[in-house]
Amino acid sequence: MAQLFFKYGAMNSGKSIDILKVAHNYEEQGKPVVLMTSGVDTRSGQGVIASRIGLSRKVQPIMEDTDVYEYVKNIDHKVYCVLIDESQFLQKRHVLQLIKIVDELNIPVMAFGLKNDFRNELFEGSKYLLIYADKIEEMKTICWFCPHKATMNLRIHDGKPVYDGEQIQIGGNESYYPVCRNHYFHPQLEEQEENK
Repeated sequence: MAQLFFKYGAMNSGKSIDILKVAHNYEEQGKPVVLMTSGVDTRSGQGVIASRIGLSRKVQPIMEDTDVYEYVKNIDHKVYCVLIDESQFLQKRHVLQLIKIVDELNIPVMAFGLKNDFRNELFEGSKYLLIYADKIEEMKTICWFCPHKATMNLRIHDGKPVYDGEQIQIGGNESYYPVCRNHYFHPQLEEQEENK
């Protein structure tokens, strides 16, 4: 029986490399997958899954008006798994479409994304994946400033922490650090600059 999986983690927890690895493992066995990512994420170009270690792959973008269920349903060959990157940017209706893929087409769906934004608010996609997913798994990484587990994303602008603003601002290590709770509230940015 197919299931909906949500794998979440802070920035730099290896979500994109993991999704590319899962796709490779299926395809190496001759089992086609559907790879998609949010069209909102344009960091490496729209419709591209790119890991920080340099691997990337062109995939189908999920735009605001995309019906993911209809897209998968109309593929003319057997699909063994649907893999979604940057799933935090999905809308509620997209998550409900993922449920239909699992429940009506009997195809497993694995969604990878952030849980919370830089203000520690849930993204819409993450909120509904946390509600509806059959299995939820945290992908772990370490704090930018210490050896503790990172559970939050600290937005940086001009060397200063940012706690207010638009929820979505696409960026990488120049804009965000994965941090523990302590360093979210007390980042050691001055020390970071001195060590460069």
